[in-house]
Amino acid sequence: PTQTQVLGALDAVVDDTDILVNAAGSLPGDLHRLWRARSRRQYHLEYGYSCMGYEIPAALGVALAAPGRPVWALVGDGTYLMNPTEIVTAVQEGAAFTLVLLQNHGFASIGGLSEQTGGERFGTDYRFRAADGTYTGDPLPVDLAANAASLGMRVLRAPTVGALRDALAEARGANRPTCVYIETETADTVPGAPGAQSWWDVPVAETATRPAAVAARLAYDQHAADRRRHL
Repeated sequence: PTQTQVLGALDAVVDDTDILVNAAGSLPGDLHRLWRARSRRQYHLEYGYSCMGYEIPAALGVALAAPGRPVWALVGDGTYLMNPTEIVTAVQEGAAFTLVLLQNHGFASIGGLSEQTGGERFGTDYRFRAADGTYTGDPLPVDLAANAASLGMRVLRAPTVGALRDALAEARGANRPTCVYIETETADTVPGAPGAQSWWDVPVAETATRPAAVAARLAYDQHAADRRRHL
C-alpha cells in the first residue's frame, strides 16, 4: 500500500470518537492535505518542530487521559527508531492504543528534502555500506514488527490494502496496545498525495558545483523573491 492508501483505509474505520497522533516525517503534510477531522479533539499533531519520537509517548498519554476512545499513533520507521521504548510502559499500564507503523526502509522524508535542495539523500536509506563507501548495498535485515512484538505489542502485519482494512478494524476493538505494520511503497515507485501548492523555505547553498544544487539554488531564489514578511 501507499501512504495515502493507509490514510484512506484508516479514514474508513474511524468515527468522531477516535484520536490521531502524529508529528514527524511526510505524514503531517499528507494528513494536513487529506484528513478531515470529525471532532474538535480528533486531530493531535505536533507541527512546530516535527519531533521524531513524539508519537508513541503522546499516544500513551492520550490513551490514559481519554480511556475508552480509540487512539492511533501514526509513525514512520525513522520516527519509530527514535523512541519505541514507551511501548513497554503502555503494555505495563494497559493503555490500549494502536501503533500504525509504516515501513519504507529509510528516512524518506528527509531524503526527499535532501534531493529537493540539491543533495544526494546521503545516509537516508537502510542499506549496508557498499565497497565504494556509499550506502547502496543490500537492505538492512531490520524487522520493526518483530521489535514491537518483543516490547509486548500485539502485531498485525498488513501486506495488502484489503488486509490493512481488516487489521485496522481489528486493532480498533483491541483492549491492549496493538501494532498494525505496513510495508509502504515510496514516491519513487507510485504517485503520492497531490502537491501542497506551497513552498518550504529551506535555504540552499549559494555556491555549489553539483548541477542539482545549482538548479535548486536558482529555484530557491525565485521563490524567495515572492515572500511576504508579516513582522
